Amino acid sequence: MPLPLVALVGRPNVGKSTLFNRLVGQRLAIVEDIPGTTRDRLYASSEWSGYDFVVVDTGGLAADDEHAFAEAVRNQALVAIEEADVVVLLTDAGAGPTAGDRDVAQMLRESGKPIVLAVNKAEQRTRALDAAEFWTLGIGEPMLISAIQGIGTGDLLDAVVAHLPRQDVDPAPDTRLHLAIIGRPNVGKSSILNRLVGHERAVVSPMAGTTRDAVDTPLRYHGDELVLVDTAGIRRRGQIEPGIEKYSVLRALRALERCDVAVLVIDAVDGVTAQDAHIGGYLQAAGVGAIIAVNKWDLVEKDTNTSIEVERTVRDALKHLDYAPVVFISALSGQRVIKLVEQAMAVNASRRMRIGTAELNRLVADLQAKHTLSRAGRPLKIKYATQVGVAPPHIVFFVNDAELVHFSYERYVTNQIRERFGFAGTPIKLSFRSGERREESDAKARRGHPRSRTR
Repeated sequence: MPLPLVALVGRPNVGKSTLFNRLVGQRLAIVEDIPGTTRDRLYASSEWSGYDFVVVDTGGLAADDEHAFAEAVRNQALVAIEEADVVVLLTDAGAGPTAGDRDVAQMLRESGKPIVLAVNKAEQRTRALDAAEFWTLGIGEPMLISAIQGIGTGDLLDAVVAHLPRQDVDPAPDTRLHLAIIGRPNVGKSSILNRLVGHERAVVSPMAGTTRDAVDTPLRYHGDELVLVDTAGIRRRGQIEPGIEKYSVLRALRALERCDVAVLVIDAVDGVTAQDAHIGGYLQAAGVGAIIAVNKWDLVEKDTNTSIEVERTVRDALKHLDYAPVVFISALSGQRVIKLVEQAMAVNASRRMRIGTAELNRLVADLQAKHTLSRAGRPLKIKYATQVGVAPPHIVFFVNDAELVHFSYERYVTNQIRERFGFAGTPIKLSFRSGERREESDAKARRGHPRSRTR
């Protein structure tokens, strides 16, 4: 299940990006003393008192801001509020409660979401005394903080996690296959969904951007229940229109967080575009299974070699998804659309496949025999390997020195794993560990480690 989401909202230039960086422990948001610097929502994971959650930084909410991006920024923040489990309203102790703060507070009261009121820039005692004025906003006790110095942020996080659902008991897992349909606007994603479910579940229109929300639709296929997720089309950053369409992009990306397999839809007439490759990068980074669907195949003039040539072109353009099966479909006629479900089930099985340690160590012996690697005269020695995770598969290699492992060697190992064990349609995460006891390394591998890559 997706992690709970905490949205930081407020007027421009009250310190939201500084607080965001403080809460997530990294300098991810651009911080400038210029109102309106943050235009798009920015997500990052955080943890406090055993609670894991996602923090989202938003552009400032300003009802009468004449800045060129004011309306787009306002829409971004509004939809962040809609998405959030808890909202932190950040205000400025030096400015006192303004008309803009009151407008935002009213908007938050109407949302019905849990609200935590934070009064920032309260380093000085005189400002702390003035903060009592913020009771007039009518959304609860003002919490005094200094985002830049970290003062009061622990108390703020205590208040935030008090509103989050308890995480000490895991909910019953949803074992159904979740299949997302992603791609540029107007490539036929909604038409594919409608063809699969057999009725007009999603609105279909030749106008780009018709679908704005991620829509979940249950589907039963030969006794197995799946969940289809239709998403808004993703455009290049510079081509995203202000307002709701920006929200659509981030909602589509969040859909990748909760799916098992994603179908990347390509327009057969347009061919693979730079944006298709960009979206493929999102898909690979999410670690989900991948299928490439070449839609509108009925509109392409063909001969006996057309599909072979087109598949070669697709694979050349999407090298980072070289493990994904390619399916030629027509949502309009229904040609091979059901093949997407069959492929998704096979890919999902690959994602969850586990290889025994004995089999992996036979692979290790063959790797050492076929291809030796050395740097600065020092050879790489692989001691043994074990699989520590699935979905995606995560294999750890214990070596004499992990620094000897070159990118090209990782690619070679990945290819050998695929040749022997398959893993069709799923990325594979490889980790290389050195100089540690086995038990310690296994535990670290399960937690994740910077010397890990997914391919």
